[in-house]
Amino acid sequence: MTQIQRHVLSDGDVSVAVLSLGCITQDWAVPIRGRRTRAVLGYRDPKDYLHNPYYLGAIVGRVANRISGAAFELDGMKYDLEANEPPHQLHSGPNGLQNRNWTMEVAGNRAVQLQITSPHGEGGYPGLLQLSVTISLQGHQLTYEMEARSDRPTPVNLAQHSYYALERATLRIPAMHYTPMDDHLIPIGNVKPLSGKKFDFGEAKPLSEAVLDGKGLDMNFVLDGKRIEARGSGLHLTMETDQPCLQFYTAHHLRFVSEPLTGQTHAPFTGLCLEPQGYPNAVNTSAFPLSLATPEHPYRQRLTVSVHEDAA
Repeated sequence: MTQIQRHVLSDGDVSVAVLSLGCITQDWAVPIRGRRTRAVLGYRDPKDYLHNPYYLGAIVGRVANRISGAAFELDGMKYDLEANEPPHQLHSGPNGLQNRNWTMEVAGNRAVQLQITSPHGEGGYPGLLQLSVTISLQGHQLTYEMEARSDRPTPVNLAQHSYYALERATLRIPAMHYTPMDDHLIPIGNVKPLSGKKFDFGEAKPLSEAVLDGKGLDMNFVLDGKRIEARGSGLHLTMETDQPCLQFYTAHHLRFVSEPLTGQTHAPFTGLCLEPQGYPNAVNTSAFPLSLATPEHPYRQRLTVSVHEDAA
C-alpha cells in the first residue's frame, strides 16, 4: 500500500488529524474546561487503521449500512456483492472506500481535500466513480463536503463514521419515525412512529433511558429536522445534515483492537456513532428513496459537526 498520509487541521486551540487511508478523522482535540479534550475515538498509530473492524472515523461506502443478500438489481441487471456479514453486506465489504488509500491535497491549515477513483465493477458495483471529500475546520466546527460523479447510474450512500467520545450521553434526534429491522439489522421495508418507544429522542433524554440491561441500539431514524444534539463527558455536540436518515449506533460491540489515543478506552458504550445517510438497503426496498449518482446528477452530501464545552 502507498504510504498513509496524515495532515493536521488547526484553528486556534482546536486541531483535527485526517488520514489518507479511508478518509479517516483520526483525532479531534478541543479545549474543554482548561484542557484539550478528544472529541472522537481513534488509534494512536495510523498504520493500525489497516485493521479497522469498527470503521473508526472513516468515510464508508460506496454504500453505507447493510445490503440484504449482498446483491441488488438496477435497470434490469443483477449485481452480486461480497457478503462480509453473511449472507448480507455491510459498508460495501472489504473493497469499501474505508479500506482504500485516498490522495490528499492540503489547502492550508484549515482544509484538506481527499480524492479517489473507484473503477467500474469494484466490489461488484457498476460505474466508474470519482469521489472527493473536502474537510474544513472553522473554530470548533468541522465540515465534510462529499461528492461522487459516475459515468453511469450507480447507488451511492456515504456515511462519516466517527465515534464521538460521549459517555453518559443525553441526545436529541429530530425524528418522528424509524425503519424497523429484522434479526439481521436489515430494514423490513416500512417506517413506524417513534411515539411511545423508549428510543424516541424527539425530546432530549439520557441514553440510559433507552438502553436497558446493557443492550445497545443500532437503528435508523427518519429525520424531520436537520440538527442533532448530544451531550456527555463535558462536551456539547451539534450536527447539521442534509441527509434524510441517521443511523445511530451505541458502540455496544466496540472492543480493544489497537492502542487507542492517549487517555482513551475502547470498550462497549465508550463512544457514539451518529451517521447521517440515505435510507438503508434502499437498493432492495422499493418503498425507500434510492440514492444514486448519475452522469447528469452527482451525489452530494454536506455534514457539519460542532463540539463545544457543555455549559448546561
